[in-house]
Amino acid sequence: MSIVFPVLMLGALAVIFGLILAVAAKVFEVEVDPRLPQIQSALAGANCGGCGYPGCAGCAEAILAGKAPVTACAPAGAEGAAKIAAIMGMEAPSGDKMVAHVACNGGCNANKNFEYRGVTDCIAATKVCGGDAVACRYGCFGFGSCVAACKFDAIHVVDGVAVVDKEKCTNCGACREACPRKLIHEVPYKQKVFVNCSNKDKGPAVAKVCAASCIACGMCERTCKFDAIHVVDNVAVIDYEKCRNCTMCAKACPRNAIEPIPTPEEKEKFKAAQKAAAEKKAAAAKAAAEAKAEKAE
Repeated sequence: MSIVFPVLMLGALAVIFGLILAVAAKVFEVEVDPRLPQIQSALAGANCGGCGYPGCAGCAEAILAGKAPVTACAPAGAEGAAKIAAIMGMEAPSGDKMVAHVACNGGCNANKNFEYRGVTDCIAATKVCGGDAVACRYGCFGFGSCVAACKFDAIHVVDGVAVVDKEKCTNCGACREACPRKLIHEVPYKQKVFVNCSNKDKGPAVAKVCAASCIACGMCERTCKFDAIHVVDNVAVIDYEKCRNCTMCAKACPRNAIEPIPTPEEKEKFKAAQKAAAEKKAAAAKAAAEAKAEKAE
C-alpha cells in the first residue's frame, strides 16, 4: 500500500496537469494560415538565403505577408512560382529564365603581380597587398568563394576563372553575393553572347594586364546591326533585350573578349566578308560620283 498510494497520486497529478496544458494550448493557440505550409512546400528547400530572408520558412512568411513576390525563390523556378501564385490566388508570372554569368575571361590570360599563397578565399585575397595578386584589379581571383557559396554545384573554377554551368544554375544569387569584385551578373538563360571582361581602365592599361581584355576599341559596336552593344566606361556592354545572338560582335573583337570566341577560320571568313562589303560600298560610291559628274557635264 505504501507504494501504490504515491503511484496513484502521481497518476492523478499527471492527468490534472495534462488537462491544464490541453486547455492552455487551446486558449493560447496561435492560428496559422493554412497557406503558409503550402507555400513552403513549393519552395526549393535549399535554405540558400538567395531570397534575402532567413531560410525557406522566412521566405514563405514574407510571400504570405506580401513583402516578397511569388518569384522570390529563384531555385524553385517558374514551376514553383506558378504553384505559389495559385496558392495566393494570383496569376502565374511570366518571363525568361535567368542565370548567373561571370564577366571575366582572365584566369590564365591575366598577369599576376605576385604568387598569392594565403587562404584560398577571394575575400581573404583582397586583404593582402590591396588585393593586387592579380594584375587586373577588376579580374577574377579564381580562389572559389563563389564555388563554396553555391549549393547547387553550378559554378567551378576552370583555368583560373569561375565558370557557371547554366543547366545547374538556379539564379539564387549566392555566388553574386560571395564575389568581392562583383563580376557575376544575372543574364537570360537563352543568351549566348557575353562580354567576358569588366575592366574599366583605358585600352593601353588593360592590354598590359590581360591578353583577353576589352580595350574599348568599338569594333563590336560598329559591327552590330541591332544597336545591341555599346562601349560604356571603357568596356563593352550588351543590351540583352536587343541582342539577337548573331555573334558578329564576337567575330569583330580583336581581343577575343566576347563569347563565343570564334575560331581562326571564322575570323578570316569575317574579315574577308567585311573587306568585300567595304570594297562594294566604295565601288558604289565611286559609281555614284561618276554618274553625278557626267550628269553635271
